[in-house]
Amino acid sequence: MSHNNQKKIAVINDFTGFGKCSIAVSLPVISALKVQCCLVPTSIFSNHTAYPEYFFDDYTDKMEEYIDNWKKLGLEFEGISTGFLGDAKQIEIVKSFIRYFKKDNTVVIVDPVMGDYGVKYATYTEDLCRRMKELVEQADIVTPNITEACILTGNDYDKVINDDVEIAKMAEKISASGPKKVVITGINRENYICDYVYEKNVTNEFLKSVKVGGERSGTGDIFSAIISASLVRGGSLGDSVSLAAHFIQKCITVSDNYNIPLTDGVAFEDLLWMLTP
Repeated sequence: MSHNNQKKIAVINDFTGFGKCSIAVSLPVISALKVQCCLVPTSIFSNHTAYPEYFFDDYTDKMEEYIDNWKKLGLEFEGISTGFLGDAKQIEIVKSFIRYFKKDNTVVIVDPVMGDYGVKYATYTEDLCRRMKELVEQADIVTPNITEACILTGNDYDKVINDDVEIAKMAEKISASGPKKVVITGINRENYICDYVYEKNVTNEFLKSVKVGGERSGTGDIFSAIISASLVRGGSLGDSVSLAAHFIQKCITVSDNYNIPLTDGVAFEDLLWMLTP
């Protein structure tokens, strides 16, 4: 009996119980797009780290045995999507996962979660950033923000943050390392939020969405989930990015109307109907 009669995406990320991010948003979003979401937890959080206190349990030592049981089941995936990874060993485990499970029809999407606002996250050492570059080389699509694009390319954040030409060059440089498609996300431009979409010899454009509300936790995970499922279903990169940006824009508006704290993420539940094909 085959376990592979439905399109599946393996999502490798942390699980956060409260705060609407990571696996907790990937599962419902990918499911709404009618793709099965299969989860590999990298760590367990009671709530994400933007809150004053949180419970944390590292899952690194359990990941390989967890994945081995998927191998025994003969699982196959049309998509592999990665998010926050806590240390170098996890990156090596994920690289091994990709080597084993990637088939000709598998799309690998890497969100290289390393920092924001020009600053690396505290857990990201120089060695860990180098390892993340190695993971990016195995991706088909990579979705860094500007900070992460700068880390991947060695650029100075303050020099490129407002320079669209340099942002485009960063996307091209990242693509040259391996991934055919690059989306640099969350580019602030006056009244707009832009995403730069690059696919060599196909497209290179800034897609704009009208800026609404404040910056909320978990929107990057929603963005990655929508792109992953949309591409697995056969959508184009540009259409997938436009869908993700429009959905997040609407979610932020609804969340502001509810007066939900920024740390609590977005009220995506009200709008999942928008994703149902």
